[in-house]
Amino acid sequence: MGLPAGFSVGFCQFRPRFGKPEANLAEILRRLEGTEADLIVLPELPFTGYYFRNRAEAMALSDVPRKSRLVEALVETCRKRNLHLVTGFAERAGGRCFNASLLLGPKGILQTYRKIQLFNREKSWFDPGNLPLEVRRVGGVRVGMMICFDWAFPEITRSLALQGMEVLCHPSNLVLPKHCQLAMRVRCLENAVFAVTANRCGEERTLRFTGRSQVVGPRGEVLFQAPAARATVHVETIDPSRARDKNLTPRNHLLRDRRPEFYFKS
Repeated sequence: MGLPAGFSVGFCQFRPRFGKPEANLAEILRRLEGTEADLIVLPELPFTGYYFRNRAEAMALSDVPRKSRLVEALVETCRKRNLHLVTGFAERAGGRCFNASLLLGPKGILQTYRKIQLFNREKSWFDPGNLPLEVRRVGGVRVGMMICFDWAFPEITRSLALQGMEVLCHPSNLVLPKHCQLAMRVRCLENAVFAVTANRCGEERTLRFTGRSQVVGPRGEVLFQAPAARATVHVETIDPSRARDKNLTPRNHLLRDRRPEFYFKS
């Protein structure tokens, strides 16, 4: 299947209200109204908020995706507008709680990813991710997901790139100053992929989030970056075929030149 000549990707950066999932859903739908895109990325945990007091609070605010009214409303939006969404989600699965992201489309939930690399106090709130990294097609484009602190582990982006990923969807709640935004330029450059980092803005309890959601191209170029403290919806039209060109020079291929027999093995 050939790639579309133009594929529109974007993000919705806003300030979720802690513990107000219905209000946050209404805010997302309001901000996306009139936005035309093939794929939109929402922040990490956009419905519950982020800074839980303990695991019990995280569990109380979590939900089962296939029984969630929030997910139903987003899928209905996808169905009406022929849209795909990647959203963070506090996922309850039996007695476990995951910091997850969902790939949603007109036909429902297409994929679930559970955050592998838990950041700081998240280790007290969530169970570590236990699902494999996978790539799915959205309109002929190969899409992968990771969440927030996964940016610090290049193995994740590389594993998805080796599966043919062209666009990396990256829901985030970033608090470290500009670290991720800079690192994502490197992740894109070393794998020749696009990335959409959807961060949140504002404050929550004692945390201040850094905003600056961005779309980055396969040569590490920032195609667009949002301001630090203002809600922003942005859509960028990209050429996905650029992510199939892995040649850094005429004689250097970013994936074929790998020599994993010499790399560290845990």
